[in-house]
Amino acid sequence: MARPTHTSSFVVPPKLQLAPPAIQKGIERLGERLAELEAFDVRTLHDGESPQLTQLETAIQDTLERCFGEHTSAYNRFYSASTLQWNPSFFDVTGQSRPDYVTPTQKNISHAVALLKEAKRTLQEDLIDHEHESPSVLTEVLKPKSKVISRRVFVVHGHDEGAREMVARFLDQLGFQPIILHEQANQGRSVMGKVEAHGDVDFAVVLLTPDDVGCAQGGTPEPRVRQNVLLELGYFLGRLGRDKVCALKRGSVEIPSDFAGVVWESMDGNGWKQALGRELEAAGHEIDWNKVMRA
Repeated sequence: MARPTHTSSFVVPPKLQLAPPAIQKGIERLGERLAELEAFDVRTLHDGESPQLTQLETAIQDTLERCFGEHTSAYNRFYSASTLQWNPSFFDVTGQSRPDYVTPTQKNISHAVALLKEAKRTLQEDLIDHEHESPSVLTEVLKPKSKVISRRVFVVHGHDEGAREMVARFLDQLGFQPIILHEQANQGRSVMGKVEAHGDVDFAVVLLTPDDVGCAQGGTPEPRVRQNVLLELGYFLGRLGRDKVCALKRGSVEIPSDFAGVVWESMDGNGWKQALGRELEAAGHEIDWNKVMRA
């Protein structure tokens, strides 16, 4: 049984990478081949030929392929264990002397036993390595996966439809999906119920527009933001954090003292588009600035 040859340009892989159950099975198979080799009686040889030995050679080769992968460097290192039978290189043509098949065959078997024991030890070491690596592998499996940032942006607005449509159109052009509450189905929910149901976003734009008028008792009425806008502003500040909420202010409008620390951008002009683009980018979104400048 000739050993395979390889050209110098052929890259030989090291060995087949097996999972622990497959390694354990390989160890068991090698143990079975070893037991069969050690149980073989060389006295049963007849003129150097033995069907049992031929069968064992094939079984050893198959086991090595399963354990290490055909033609890997590890497989090639142990391959000669499948060469058991001995054939003399010359014969006595006179027929006066009978070749000694027993001694060289026994030597081949001893050589095969040594190789298969080493192959078995190699797999046992691989199994130990897997056991040592398992905690880190488990840690890697349990490590929280990085969250994919949603392109859904909630647009909180009052009665200023013009401001709402400008922001929604701008977000569309940048590849975001604006979520506008009145466009969503009610399904028997309250306003805040709808906000919570559609609030699975990673960013919110809040439009502070002068839709209402109000004042402290005895004071002078001034333009104010609608109460629902203030409520939703507080909701998204708590849910997403300040860095993922951008407030856009249009016209002259009173900002309640509770929200005085909120940074807002003026919508009176085109600068708000660049400002909103910067805030979205700072929150981790990819922004095409060519589209921002063209919008």
